[in-house]
Amino acid sequence: MAAHLNLLATILFVLILISTGPRPSRSARIFTIINNCKETVWPGIFPGENFNGGGFALRPGQSIVFSAPVGWSGRIWGRSGCIFDRNGNGTCQTGACGNTLKCSASGKTPATLAEFTLASLDFYDVSLVDGFNLPMAVTPINGKGNCSIAGCDADLRTSCPSELALKANGKVVGCRSACDVFDTDEYCCRGVYGNSVICQPTYYSKKFKEACPGAYSYAYDDPTSIFTCSGTDYVITFCSSRYRPVCTYHDNKLVCGGSNGLRSSAGRWGMAVLIALPMIITL
Repeated sequence: MAAHLNLLATILFVLILISTGPRPSRSARIFTIINNCKETVWPGIFPGENFNGGGFALRPGQSIVFSAPVGWSGRIWGRSGCIFDRNGNGTCQTGACGNTLKCSASGKTPATLAEFTLASLDFYDVSLVDGFNLPMAVTPINGKGNCSIAGCDADLRTSCPSELALKANGKVVGCRSACDVFDTDEYCCRGVYGNSVICQPTYYSKKFKEACPGAYSYAYDDPTSIFTCSGTDYVITFCSSRYRPVCTYHDNKLVCGGSNGLRSSAGRWGMAVLIALPMIITL
């Protein structure tokens, strides 16, 4: 029941956004970001002009909705273990974009990274090339084409090789990439290894790929890791299965996607949506 309430809270927020605010253009993409972790996550977005300046806090169970225009190209990641003062200055254990809440640059490695290029045909992926800090899934809804779910829903912090582990207060908070740790051409796919023929999966990238087949494990992992979709909305979820159903509001209908594909979800959720309203973040 709690899972349904989280889901419906997100849906209602989209409904309110569309019915009371400026209507997004037909070509805009709706991004719904959900925190299903047991801890607060501070999403970072770069460039962040369309995303509340590129940084904010999401407590467990909270969600937020944005609209981005076609032509936007950027990245979304989660920051963990952050402490910010009332002026938005502070630090994070992982994913920090300097010492500010609002990100004007990419996050510090290691960080699980969702990448998007919005065009007539969108390109998107979830990358572990710069390491891992939080499970993340990207689910496209309402689109046409391949539109596969991207992401890494395994928690690599629990299985990270000791030589790659990033620790804070004795706890593993991230799993670094082999390139970041060893800084060699082979692991970083540079120099003579700077092409897809020579740069092949390594022991470490194979471990990442086994745990997260729907994410980039190294620089030339394109065939199984980059996805395309047209005219889609996106749901970005932290700490949730890639196959857990998610919903958005599209063409005056509530539409859900996930392990069972797309389906309409009309009126029967009404009362539960009203109950779930307090769980939505307000900025």
